[in-house]
Amino acid sequence: MVEDAPADPGPRPQGEIDYRLGQQRILARFGMDALRSRDLEQLLQRATELCAAGMNAGFCKYLDAPDDQGRMLVRAGVGWADGIVGSAHLGADIASPAGFAFKIGEPVISNHLEDEERFRTPDIMADHGIRRAINVLVETDGHRYGVIEVDSVHDGKFDEDDLAFMQGFANLIGVAIERQHAEGKLNAALEHQELLVREASHRVKNSLALVSAMLNLQMQEDDDPRIIRLLGDAQARITAIAQTHDQLWRGDRIGIVVLDDLASGLVTGLQEQAPQCRIECAAEPIAISADTAIPLGLMLTELVTNAIKYAGGERQSGAIDVRIAEEGDVIMMTVTDNGPGMPKGFDINTQSRASLGMRMIASLTRQLGGTIAFTPDLNDKGTRVCLTFPNPRAL
Repeated sequence: MVEDAPADPGPRPQGEIDYRLGQQRILARFGMDALRSRDLEQLLQRATELCAAGMNAGFCKYLDAPDDQGRMLVRAGVGWADGIVGSAHLGADIASPAGFAFKIGEPVISNHLEDEERFRTPDIMADHGIRRAINVLVETDGHRYGVIEVDSVHDGKFDEDDLAFMQGFANLIGVAIERQHAEGKLNAALEHQELLVREASHRVKNSLALVSAMLNLQMQEDDDPRIIRLLGDAQARITAIAQTHDQLWRGDRIGIVVLDDLASGLVTGLQEQAPQCRIECAAEPIAISADTAIPLGLMLTELVTNAIKYAGGERQSGAIDVRIAEEGDVIMMTVTDNGPGMPKGFDINTQSRASLGMRMIASLTRQLGGTIAFTPDLNDKGTRVCLTFPNPRAL
């Protein structure tokens, strides 16, 4: 709604064409700000400053949509006395030009506020000597967020071209507000999803711990050494999966496990079950996903358990060394023991037909997309097992 007004009393300060070109440059500059900014308060303040500059006016303000009490907060602005921006409120409906624009849902231009009959002029504007105002609604998809208003203390005329300039600002502000609302909802959804994943991992860990405890009770009830060994192997495998899930929900990054924490936790648990062995572990802090961590944890458990059997066995002591490190595009895990070594002509494919443990090792190696080699250690004593698989960071 544009009030009838006499022609502009004089030429634009820099000529009409230059004036309009200047507005387009200012609007383009604000468009870049609106795309980049994540700080809405800063963006609104920038909008009022550029709007005032583009209209050769000394005053501009952004007002929020009316609250429950029908008040519109002056959220950002330029030219106003201290204490206005961020604190002052204008009335909605016909109590102010901005309130009237918000009510009717259309732009409002008033070039003679002293003669205005459609709405009242607030004291704040009268105290600053405001004589004319132009208001544009900020809305997106039918949702009204507020109003941006340019005010001037000088005689003159805001016209339809000025309205188009202001509408460009209003559209960009609306898109920025809508984007921030959408990002807020997305972040809330992601946080909720992360909470659910953490809770699920925590419950899986607790359930597996319960199964491990039941196996332990069963081991105490059975006198058959073979049954006890099989139950112990199953318990170690379940513990490996449980500890991986424990790392998943405790970590800073959801679904990510840090290898040094996982490896040291698994080795510590195996060490407690085999006090006759001395197990050392040196792993780099490599971040891997759960899809890699679970099979790798099972593989580590399987290899160390085998080393305990042969390096410990009937001996009073055994030494086992675990190392995990990045080697360019691959991760290398080695488990070395000082036991009697592998039998002559050892072949994992042949052994996997007769041994569940070797069958698991072969299967987990394929799952990781890696290769595995069983060789004597450097002193030609004991066994050195080397697993190499693609580094997730290099993929």
